Amino acid sequence: MSILVVGSVALDSVKTLEGESNEALGGSAVYFSLSARQFSRVSLVGVVGRDFPKAFREALSSRGIDLSGFKEMPGKTFRWVGRFGKDISDPKTLATHLNVFKDFRPNLSAAHSRHPVVFLGNIDPELQSEVLAQMRAPAIVACDTMNYWISSKPAALKELLSRVNIFFGNEEEAKKLTRQTNVLRAANIISEWGPSVVVIKKGEHGAVLRAGRKFYVFPAFPLETVKDPTGAGDSFAGGFMGYLTAAGDFADIEHLKRAMLYGTVMASFNVEDFSTRGLENLDRDSIDSRFDDLLSRLSVSRDGVLTA
Repeated sequence: MSILVVGSVALDSVKTLEGESNEALGGSAVYFSLSARQFSRVSLVGVVGRDFPKAFREALSSRGIDLSGFKEMPGKTFRWVGRFGKDISDPKTLATHLNVFKDFRPNLSAAHSRHPVVFLGNIDPELQSEVLAQMRAPAIVACDTMNYWISSKPAALKELLSRVNIFFGNEEEAKKLTRQTNVLRAANIISEWGPSVVVIKKGEHGAVLRAGRKFYVFPAFPLETVKDPTGAGDSFAGGFMGYLTAAGDFADIEHLKRAMLYGTVMASFNVEDFSTRGLENLDRDSIDSRFDDLLSRLSVSRDGVLTA
């Protein structure tokens, strides 16, 4: 199976305590695609301006990502300028220039509409619904969102969720969307609205999976240095969805738990460098090695357990 991803393509300028990058490749669809392509075929639908560097386009296409839905429009590419301080979970947006992304209206080709798996990046929920309306009965629909849409278009987002199988959101977003203070209660409510699988991302504190009316908690991969957290959540979603698509089973709890680990692994590689550099030259052996490393840290034997 293959994945269709619809979302933003951007030029990011980011400053952290570890350094900075300027006009670097970014955007939710880009991070997702570079992560998911390690496991499955990926088609990216997005829009850029005529100033989008050819080298960035080549960085995507040369890694097997289908860019037939990559649209170039007159004008400038979407730009984001941000800064991360000591608290890497709290980015400060210094400037957002939507440019051509402001008029983004995805128009799927016949081939794109037949993809069995679709990931709707954190764009306007009304646009997410428009994309979904163009799909021909996809087997799995996954989506992400952001605080801006939760505040400005909550009704449209809830309507979308009624047609979604897998929801991704961070802890703050989940609580805000459901008006809950407990993340587990928030996940339960989101599941009642439609998604059978809910993934709550908690940054450096890991992630929570709700599936089959149970909760599963996973830590982040331990890293002493985080250079750039930008795109970590999208990289997580890419690893999660890429693995599940390759497995061909979106309901089996063991596959879902492995997907959480692969998502964690891909996010960890992403944050080790600026922009998409942490993902661009990864090989599957390195990914599987870190997966095994993470798994070994989670395994606990009952041998020698003290009993009353």
